Amino acid sequence: MSSIFSKIISGEIPSHKVAETDDFLAFLDINPNAKGHTLCIPKKEVNKIFDLDHQTYMDLMAFSKDVAHALEATVDCKRIGMSVIGLEVPHVHVHLIPLQSMDDMRFENKESFSDEDLSALAESIAENFKA
Repeated sequence: MSSIFSKIISGEIPSHKVAETDDFLAFLDINPNAKGHTLCIPKKEVNKIFDLDHQTYMDLMAFSKDVAHALEATVDCKRIGMSVIGLEVPHVHVHLIPLQSMDDMRFENKESFSDEDLSALAESIAENFKA
């Protein structure tokens, strides 16, 4: 059964893409902890991060690093936090969250943005993405 992320990859479900390569996709989280909260995923559907083959794991980390630099260049923050939890969706995903404080990593306080704001933010992040 396809995950929601596989449906985003295929275009069945819309997303606010910030970066894409042949193997990976980054898009804004629709239920963000903070402005710019981004998910980085492999296009290949794998449930758990440590089930990825070594090369895909390393490439995902490199892709996530490049996306984090684009986020940091776009969103005013103290740093970019990274988390891999993987309980919500059975498809590997790395959370990149612009941080002002540790509370931004707790997944308890959520922010809301209009579709127009998310589209503009995604475009700005994409402009700063350098693979």
